[in-house]
Amino acid sequence: MGSGKRFAVLLCAEDSDYVKKKYGGYFGVFLRMLAEEGEAWDVFRVSSGEFPGDGEIGGYDGFVITGSCSDAHSNDLWICKLLNLLKKLDSMKKKVLGVCFGHQILSRALGGKTGRSITGWDIGVRTVHLSQSSKLFASLKMPKLLSIIECHQDEVRELPPKAEVIAWSNKTGIEMFRYGDHMMGIQGHPEYTKDILLHLTDRLLNCNLILESFADEVRANVEASEPDMEAWKKLCISFLKGGL
Repeated sequence: MGSGKRFAVLLCAEDSDYVKKKYGGYFGVFLRMLAEEGEAWDVFRVSSGEFPGDGEIGGYDGFVITGSCSDAHSNDLWICKLLNLLKKLDSMKKKVLGVCFGHQILSRALGGKTGRSITGWDIGVRTVHLSQSSKLFASLKMPKLLSIIECHQDEVRELPPKAEVIAWSNKTGIEMFRYGDHMMGIQGHPEYTKDILLHLTDRLLNCNLILESFADEVRANVEASEPDMEAWKKLCISFLKGGL
């Protein structure tokens, strides 16, 4: 029997032709990680101005905010609309999972600060330290360390008031945060495959956003490392759909 639950993905990026063709776009990538039988999943292309109406948001059990090429600290019209929506979802105590840009914009909506990382681009598979005091990790019997795919040059610089850092790395001080029991941000990409990351690395290189030498380092890192995709999947599903 299905759960009958409804979820919405707030898509903050344009799909590349490659990801569209191979994975059904980034919406398809998130469905592969999170969707289970009996659930309804919708997508709102918020970066193109497509938002759920005020009358619709109450019908959803949870929301996922994706990554983006945009800066979470900018004031584009759609970003300001998204900030307002997230404040509403907070007041309704809706479950919200923010990933990469989603993690940053969620922090900003709740009163935190975001900006360029002082240590530059973080691209590759990185080890993240999980807080042993987090009840979410304890209930799932998560290990102290998990590997995750990263692809970002911005970060959360200051946590929102009352938020808790629940994971960090040697590159990024706030890899994950919890806000109450209903909102959580993850700086890395639990939904990405290594194939998607290598494709993105090539795109960044072709746009002259990274150097060839750095791209070579990323490829070597990706070849030698494995992200803990199943553990992240379990973690994200448990947060979004469970009572954790």
